[in-house]
Amino acid sequence: MTLSNYDLAPVKSLIRVLNSGIDFYKKAEHKTSDKRFNQVFERMIGEKVRAIALLQPYVVADEGCAERGSAVSVEIREAYTQLLDLFQSDNLHLYLSQLEELEDKVLEKIEAALEGNLPGQCKSALLQIKARMTLCHNEIRALEVITE
Repeated sequence: MTLSNYDLAPVKSLIRVLNSGIDFYKKAEHKTSDKRFNQVFERMIGEKVRAIALLQPYVVADEGCAERGSAVSVEIREAYTQLLDLFQSDNLHLYLSQLEELEDKVLEKIEAALEGNLPGQCKSALLQIKARMTLCHNEIRALEVITE
């Protein structure tokens, strides 16, 4: 089955941002030994893995293979964060700030996908993902505020 009547480009773009987000959170985990932060980062990774799992079937049905790429914009932000990390002692706050920006990007990509021509089940999955990613954003934002 193909989904050739639909435009899955925004879904693929979202998956690339989610893939990059997983990598970024894994790197952030190594920047702190605080178990509270690491537990939050693990939850964020888990939510992104679940979101990808919900979306990949649509990409596979459309193209025959899963989206495995990453988002250049997130990789640039990650490189920027690592560069700044060399000059700042408060690197956890820096990572939290950049992770919040990542969560903003995820929500932006979800909105873009929801505006497109997609199968109803895919839009339903995106709405579920949006609710969970909004919680992720709010949790990272709260951590960023308490570390200021």
